Amino acid sequence: MKVLVSGGTGFVGRYIVEELLAGGYTVIIGGRHAPLPRFFSRPVEFAPLSLDPAHDHIEAFDDAYFFVHAAFHHVPGKYRGGEGNDPETFKRFNLDGSVRLFEAAKRAGTRRCIFISSRAAYGEHAPGTTLKEGMLDKPETLYGQVKLDAERSLAHLAAPGFATASLRLTGVYGDLRPGKWDKLIGDYLAGRPLPSRAGTEVHGKDVGKAVRLMLETDPPRISGETFNVSDVALDTWDILEPIRWEHDCLNRLPLPADKSLLTPMDTAKIRALGWLPGGMPLFNETIHALATGT
Repeated sequence: MKVLVSGGTGFVGRYIVEELLAGGYTVIIGGRHAPLPRFFSRPVEFAPLSLDPAHDHIEAFDDAYFFVHAAFHHVPGKYRGGEGNDPETFKRFNLDGSVRLFEAAKRAGTRRCIFISSRAAYGEHAPGTTLKEGMLDKPETLYGQVKLDAERSLAHLAAPGFATASLRLTGVYGDLRPGKWDKLIGDYLAGRPLPSRAGTEVHGKDVGKAVRLMLETDPPRISGETFNVSDVALDTWDILEPIRWEHDCLNRLPLPADKSLLTPMDTAKIRALGWLPGGMPLFNETIHALATGT
């Protein structure tokens, strides 16, 4: 079956596409430009697609049985605060443009639509609070509000024959290059001072598995629902300590951060469907590969 993936060449989208290709799906990359040859491990198709709500891209869905929406318009390098100095365009593209794509997918007869959302939709909660689906959402950033509004719009479109689901992702790391920790590692090896910071993370491969699960689970179990996708709590020390050993670097590491102040995401809902992330073994494998360049 064919899956149209918007934002498939982005950092998160690449992991989704690779997991779908490994699962035997035919992937159509939806975007402004076709991916470069051999950008993915296997051949993909391409369909012009944009987040501009002034355009109706229903033709992009002609051959798509499923739609995964991972595209996002933002200032380079930023999601929260990604509106820069133009919040109106940020909202028009990421909310109005996304809803326009959801509606086009439904009109075209696409069977499922999966939206890549964010933990930012929860907003700020007291340190130590466990974030669970269904709790009060109170996003304090435009990024979080746009993600939440898009989730709600998609859930409203759910109907027999058009299953929908949103995945709220925590921070995503992985071994594809360029990676999110490249600058952090470079700064450490160069001896630049670094803050002590903790966060929750999930490997991009596990995000891909979560998306594939949404496509392969019986529709009544996922349609109209939101699922948390998160795995391990890490701090700067966890990431850089293996780098220090591998490079025999004498630069001082930041002190370990207080992880009890985090607001972890409860993942029981998606685990009940069979999702099992890689945990610390996958993190250790990944950071070893980043440290050794393998």
